[in-house]
Amino acid sequence: MYLRNRHGVRIDPVPFVVVVGLAFMFLLSFGPLYGQALGLPLEVAIALSAAVCTVVAVVAFYRQVWTCRPNHVGTVPAAVRAERLFQLIPILAALLVALAIPLVVGYSSN
Repeated sequence: MYLRNRHGVRIDPVPFVVVVGLAFMFLLSFGPLYGQALGLPLEVAIALSAAVCTVVAVVAFYRQVWTCRPNHVGTVPAAVRAERLFQLIPILAALLVALAIPLVVGYSSN
């Protein structure tokens, strides 16, 4: 898959795909559950989650594809990027657990 920025230069699509994939995973996994917990019908909660996911995809495309400047990619050393990635793994795991706690506690008390 080749993506091009607004100047026609090829860019790496992986960051965009990862952001959209994570947004899809989180929003469509937890969005309908939280929507139902707030009293929305399931169809509305799913549609709202899909709409938010679409907005995130559009913003991610604009930030990571359309306005990408590939000549600035090499300015951050690979070691720093890898360190940031490994720091994000426990943060995402904690976010996943934190998102699940209210749903588990809410359903077990009923």
